[in-house]
Amino acid sequence: MASPAVNYARDNQQRFLSELKTFLRIPSISTLREHKSDVQKAAEYVANELRRIGLENTQIVPTKGHPLVYADWLHAPGKPTVLCYAHYDVQPPDPLDEWISPPFEPTERNNNIYARGAVDDKGQLWMQVKAFEALMKSHHGKLPLNVKVIIEGEEEVGGESIAEYVRKEKTKLKADFALVCDTELFAPDLPTLCVGLRGLVYTELEAVGPKTDLHSGMYGGAAPNPFFGLIEVISKLKDAKGRILIPGFYKDVKAPTKDELKAWKRLPFKDETFRKAEVGSTTLIGEREYPTLYRLWARPTLEVHGMPGGFTAPGAKTVIPARAAAKVSMRLVPKQDPEDILKKYSNYIKKITPRGIDIKIKVWSKGPACVVGTDNKYIKAATEALHDVFKKETVFIRSGGSIPIVTDFQDVLKIPSVMMGFGLPDDNLHAPNEKFHIPNFYRGIETICTFFEKVGGAG
Repeated sequence: MASPAVNYARDNQQRFLSELKTFLRIPSISTLREHKSDVQKAAEYVANELRRIGLENTQIVPTKGHPLVYADWLHAPGKPTVLCYAHYDVQPPDPLDEWISPPFEPTERNNNIYARGAVDDKGQLWMQVKAFEALMKSHHGKLPLNVKVIIEGEEEVGGESIAEYVRKEKTKLKADFALVCDTELFAPDLPTLCVGLRGLVYTELEAVGPKTDLHSGMYGGAAPNPFFGLIEVISKLKDAKGRILIPGFYKDVKAPTKDELKAWKRLPFKDETFRKAEVGSTTLIGEREYPTLYRLWARPTLEVHGMPGGFTAPGAKTVIPARAAAKVSMRLVPKQDPEDILKKYSNYIKKITPRGIDIKIKVWSKGPACVVGTDNKYIKAATEALHDVFKKETVFIRSGGSIPIVTDFQDVLKIPSVMMGFGLPDDNLHAPNEKFHIPNFYRGIETICTFFEKVGGAG
């Protein structure tokens, strides 16, 4: 039989969805300066709702970048304390012409809600907020455990402010475990807990050649071209088999356990389906000696994301640019140290930079990988809660992505994270037509309610 909190959530589904739509209409794009006030507005929307529900000490915390939102409710003596994390900032919506409906006008189609931020991470943030409300309303204004909430507006741009805040406010954020809702189900209707994330080193290479843009007819053949400099460097970072060529890059890589590998083999995953439905390419690439899931979750990578510079407008302009850039990142696995990798990468780039080109390396963000043990009572309670809602056994997966804050919670606050997300692999995170499956939004709220009741002994 459903608990009163779950019944309350079911009775208020339409209102919850309508509030989420209002939230999704705020274009809180953290990387674009012109949206600074929208990011602030999103923080205020969240803070006002937490206040209205009955959380206490709610504050918008200014930072060097975008604000954090903090709130707590600490009136459950003897019960555990959870630190709830999510982010309210979103990625830019480009390319706009590929959206079927406008990115900041949430639209329902085939039981999905389409909008930028729908699943990453506003929809999942709102699940937490609505679970607090359902629990408060059905437990006579009380929660079954102690709750601290920390929500950021810089996750999509590296999360520097929250990293600093966690280090500075260790006592204030002291908790027994963290709940992070920013991941996905492995497959539709398959309850999933994410127990591992790759780390990240994100850099930008700026190549400088001549002192100013030059006419390619007058100077081509004598003047160094920064684009060719970058192409030469990038071509030497990885071989045709997908192996990274930076000396010592793989030295500390830690392999997954035999048990993990066995569990991954049992997952409903087919290379061909993944290639067609998710990647949409003619073939999959990479280190063939490792299965695809292994490559995605437990092998490091190096990718190029963009190469700004030179003339990119329609038409022709024969120019040798003075400077060009390439955004290059590496995903790291357990035991690889981001500082060490950055040093090896920088030294190697210096060594392979061609004559006439000067390359500067800017670091946008960096953080280590992490793996969470599955034998703690919070993971067990989460597994049971997911089973209660989905009526199926929970699977444990890793994610190829990075959530730097999880490592901070582990290393700085010394607490494990329960990474419980309700997105789907085809939800188009960071891409046009991002969506959130509406039943998963509702199931997320019910699971969080059930999970908190179990941890607090009220379930």
